[in-house]
Amino acid sequence: MSKIYGYVRVSSRDQNEDRQLIAMREMMVKEKNIFIDKQSGKDFNRPEYKRMIKRLRENDLIYIKSIDRLGRNYEDILEQWKIITKEKRADICVLDMPILDTRRGKDLLGTLISDIILSLLSYFSEAERKNIRQRQAEGISAAKAKGIKFGRVPKPLPENFQMVLQKWNRGEITLDEAAKETGMVRSTFYYRARRRESDYNDGESSNC
Repeated sequence: MSKIYGYVRVSSRDQNEDRQLIAMREMMVKEKNIFIDKQSGKDFNRPEYKRMIKRLRENDLIYIKSIDRLGRNYEDILEQWKIITKEKRADICVLDMPILDTRRGKDLLGTLISDIILSLLSYFSEAERKNIRQRQAEGISAAKAKGIKFGRVPKPLPENFQMVLQKWNRGEITLDEAAKETGMVRSTFYYRARRRESDYNDGESSNC
C-alpha cells in the first residue's frame, strides 16, 4: 500500500514551520510521515530528508509546500526530482504550484510539460536568491560609503585609559604595564591605542 509523506524545511532553528505543517495536515499527511529539517537548503545533506528518501517506495507520494523548500540550488533540485520520480518511481506534489504534480499527465507530453516548468521555476528561484544577495551587498557598500559601521559595537574604554595611554606614549610604563593598569588584554590595549591615535590624526587633518 502506497504511503503519503510531507517534507518541511526552514532555513534556521529560529524560523517557524507552522505554515508548512498546516498545509501538510490539510492534505491529511500523518504526523509520523512528516519530515522536518531546520537548516539551509544549499545542499541535500539533511538528516530528515535522507530518512524520508530511504523510506520512499514506488507509488508513494511526497508533498512539499513550495519548490524552494526542496532546495535552493537549480541543479540539485532537478537531481532530487529525478531521484524521486525516476529512480524511486514515486510521486511529488508542490502545493503552491499544482501543475507540478507528477500524478497528473504521466504520458510523455505531461511529463515533458512538468519537467519544463520545474526547470524554469528552479532557475528563477535560484536567480532571485542571487539577486537578493547582490542587492544586500550593494546596500552594505552604500551604507559603508556613508560612514555607517557594521559589526559588534566595541566595549567602552576604561576611565583611566587616556591617562595610561599618555604615560605609555611618554615611555613611563611598558605595554604590559599599561594593559594591566587598564584591565585590558595586551593586544586589545595596543589596538585601541593605535585607533585612538588614528582618530586623533584624522581629526587634525580635517581641521587643516
